[in-house]
Amino acid sequence: MAARSASAPSQVHPAHPSANQPLAERLRPRTLGEVIGQQHVLGPGMPLRLAFESGRPHSCILWGPPGVGKTTIARLMADAFDAQFISISAVLGGVKDIREAVERAEVARDGLMQQRTIVFVDEVHRFNKSQQDAFLPHVESGLFTFIGATTENPSFEVNSALLSRAAVYVLQPLSEQDLKQIVALAQAEKALPAIEDVAIDRLVAYADGDARRLLNTLETLAMAATQEKLADITDVWLLKVLGERMRRYDKGGEQFYDTISALHKSVRGSDPDAALYWLVRMLDGGADPRYMARRLVRMASEDVGLADPRALRLALDAAEVYERLGTPEGELALAECVVYLAVAPKSNAVYKAYNAARAFVKQDATRPVPMRLRNAPTKLMKDLDYGRDYRYAHDEPGGYAAGESYLPDGMPPPRWYQPVPRGMEAKIAEKLNHLRQLDEEAGKD
Repeated sequence: MAARSASAPSQVHPAHPSANQPLAERLRPRTLGEVIGQQHVLGPGMPLRLAFESGRPHSCILWGPPGVGKTTIARLMADAFDAQFISISAVLGGVKDIREAVERAEVARDGLMQQRTIVFVDEVHRFNKSQQDAFLPHVESGLFTFIGATTENPSFEVNSALLSRAAVYVLQPLSEQDLKQIVALAQAEKALPAIEDVAIDRLVAYADGDARRLLNTLETLAMAATQEKLADITDVWLLKVLGERMRRYDKGGEQFYDTISALHKSVRGSDPDAALYWLVRMLDGGADPRYMARRLVRMASEDVGLADPRALRLALDAAEVYERLGTPEGELALAECVVYLAVAPKSNAVYKAYNAARAFVKQDATRPVPMRLRNAPTKLMKDLDYGRDYRYAHDEPGGYAAGESYLPDGMPPPRWYQPVPRGMEAKIAEKLNHLRQLDEEAGKD
C-alpha cells in the first residue's frame, strides 16, 4: 500500500494534518517518497516510478488485494501531474457517473488552465462490458487518463479492448517490515500508547498485508486504550480487544482460487504438510467446509484414482462425517482425508482416459450399437437379430469372452485407459495385459 495510508485521500492535502483527523488521513502519503511498500513498481528505476517522472500520465490498471495503496497511488499520480482527479466507484456508480466524468474532463481541458484529468475507477471489475466500453473513446482521444483499481485478475474481469490500452501494475500485500513501519509512524504521531513488541507482531499478523486494516485496528485500539486509561498496550489486552484473530480472505475472488489451486497441487505432489497448511488456511479464512469436502472428492477421483480406490470412499466418508458433526469437530475428518490423499499412490489414468473418450465422442460420428450388444426384450427385436451371437461372459472360461469386441463395429481399440505402475493400478495393468494376451490367442488382434 501507500506510505502512510491505504484509504482514499482528499485531493488537497492539508499542510499540517489535524489531530482530530482519522489516523488513516493523518498518516496519508503526501509525496511518492512517503509511500511504504510497492517498491517493485515505485522504487528508483521501476516502471511506475518512471511513469511519475516522465511528465506524461498513462492509463493503467492497479491490481492487488485490499489495503495496498491503489487509491493512494492514483491520487498521488493526479497530484504529480497537477490533474483533476475524478473518482468513480464501480460498486455504486454507473453510466451517469461516467457521463458526468466526461463532461468535467471536457470543461477542464477547454478551460483557461487546460488541465488534465485522471478518472479513477475503484473496483473496476464490477462494471459490466458496456460500462467498461464507455471509457474507450475518451481514453483513445486523450480526453482523460484512465486508472482502474481491482482486486480481481484483470485478464478475466477487464475487457480486452480496455486492457490493451492500459498498463497493468501488480501490487503486493505489505510485508511485515512495511506494516511495522506504519505502526512506528502512528507512534511518532503520538496516536498510540507504547505497545509491546509481541503485541506489534500480533497486530501485523492480524493485518495480514492490509494497511487499511492495520490503520483501522490501530485507531480502535487507541480509543479503547484512552477509555481504559492505559499507558501501555500489552499482548494480553490486545487479544481481549481483538477477540479471535481472523485472517483476511476473499471467499470468491483471485485469492480463493489461488489457494484451492495450491491445496490441489500439494495433494497431487504428495506433500501432507503443505496440503494441511492450505486446507487450514482456507478453513481459517472462512471457506465453506462443505465446499472443501467436495474438492477432496474431486482430488480423490482425479489424482489418486484407481491407484488407491479407497481414497474416494474416504473422501465421501469425510464429507458425511462433517455433515453429522459440523464445525469444528467435523473438520478433523477433512484433515484426515487430505493427509490420506497426499500420501496415497497417485494416478490420473482414469482422468486422462475419460477426457480422451469425451474428445473422441465429441468429434466422431454416431456409431450404431452392434446387434450382438443390443437388448432384445420382445419377439420382434429377437426376430430382427437383436442380441444374436452375444457371448455371455459368465459362461466363458475364466469368466472372459476372449476375442470379443464391445466397441462399435469397425472401431479399433483406442487404449485410452493406461494404468500407471503404482498402487492398485499396477495389478490392474497385469490383469489387462493378461486379458489382451487371451484376445490375441483367440485371434482378435
